[in-house]
Amino acid sequence: MKYILTKMLILTSIMLNAQQNYINPKGTTIDSRIETPNGYSRIEEDQSSYTQYLRNLPLKSNGAQVEYFDGSFKENYNVYVAVIDQEIGNRDLHQCADAIMRLRADYLWQSGRYNEIHFNFTNGWRVDYSKWMNGNRIRVRGNKTSWVHSTSPSNSYNTYWKYMQMIFAYAGSLSLSRELVSVDINDMKIGDVFIQGGTPGHAVIIVDMAINKNTNEKVFLLAQSYMPAQQTQILTNPNNEGLSPWYYLNDINSELITPEYYFSSDQLMRFD
Repeated sequence: MKYILTKMLILTSIMLNAQQNYINPKGTTIDSRIETPNGYSRIEEDQSSYTQYLRNLPLKSNGAQVEYFDGSFKENYNVYVAVIDQEIGNRDLHQCADAIMRLRADYLWQSGRYNEIHFNFTNGWRVDYSKWMNGNRIRVRGNKTSWVHSTSPSNSYNTYWKYMQMIFAYAGSLSLSRELVSVDINDMKIGDVFIQGGTPGHAVIIVDMAINKNTNEKVFLLAQSYMPAQQTQILTNPNNEGLSPWYYLNDINSELITPEYYFSSDQLMRFD
């Protein structure tokens, strides 16, 4: 009887959500722009956490297009519902894995957790921001890298952004996939990453989640950057227009299909 009741609640939720528009045009963040499906509420997070930081990322005005690094724009073609309002620079660097590393690093930098900011180049060499902010810079010769003390210590945003551009240039989905730890699909959390390491590979990040407390069904939102370098965007769900941009966690059996890429369910990973 409990099973039948649960199935009825899920079916009712699906029918109601098919008629629901989740976009609040006046919202300025992921949290306020994208409303939850009927019967769902956002999973509670600590206000100072990385997960809460992600769902409060600022968005460009409703209907805005994704901007490429060269100032041109990405046509939507039902790929995205919102665009994160961030400068990405004028070089072709801010791509899929770069955007994810940038989100993580931005949160740590803004939180004053400078010693936790570090990423590996594709050759495996670890690059700590704490060394960079102390005036050290990186010498790259072929596949060999080394630190060279060459400037005064600084922790300005400009100094931080130059560090990130170096990371973007010499790291990517392959190196990031080797840094992250695997996560069971049923243990998904905000901030987790679906990633296929390669040259090229691709990566998308979970930026929000909600739960139906009657059925325990969970839904989530995805964000990505892509090639060429472009602003990060909140993705549509090509498999369920009635639920889009939300995705049902229970719908992921062996693979996750996004508008421009697909992943296997065992490619979910997390920053350690």
